[in-house]
Amino acid sequence: MYRDKTLIPTEALRLCALGTLAVKPRSYAELAREVRTFASRIVGPSLEMMGLSIEVLRADGLMEPIESEPTTGPAGGILCLTKAGHTELQQLLTSNLRSPFDGNSQLVFALKLRFLHLLSDKDAKDQIDRMLEISETEHARLVDLKKRYGAEPGQFEAWLDLELAQVEARLKWLETVSPTL
Repeated sequence: MYRDKTLIPTEALRLCALGTLAVKPRSYAELAREVRTFASRIVGPSLEMMGLSIEVLRADGLMEPIESEPTTGPAGGILCLTKAGHTELQQLLTSNLRSPFDGNSQLVFALKLRFLHLLSDKDAKDQIDRMLEISETEHARLVDLKKRYGAEPGQFEAWLDLELAQVEARLKWLETVSPTL
């Protein structure tokens, strides 16, 4: 984790893998594919985001096979979270969020929303509140940029307006998000 208790990219991928397994046990190959696909759809292809070895999760005792077929070997069975895996997932899901809203922050934001239902109502509400706070900070940052540099020639002000509209829409939407489905 970073000093501010936000997730580094490999921890975001760890969150993705653990959350994916918490939702449904999967084979090693399915899990690797799901993590790679989800992360690349959010932040685009990135070597930094593809650095998680699923095997590390097993070595750390966070997942284990629930069934194994002799023909598929140790990586071929269906994997599930261990108790330690559930604990780690809770810690990752309740980590801090970072502003500004960059690629990694966007991935963490999306993962928290994807797996929000795995948290207690209180923890989910805390995460929603934190998402609102981060979005408000992002909005203030963009407003300040517009005040300082929006009148300059070029397309910067138009781009800022687009970014502000997205943040405002996110804030409005987050106000409607409920910790329970």
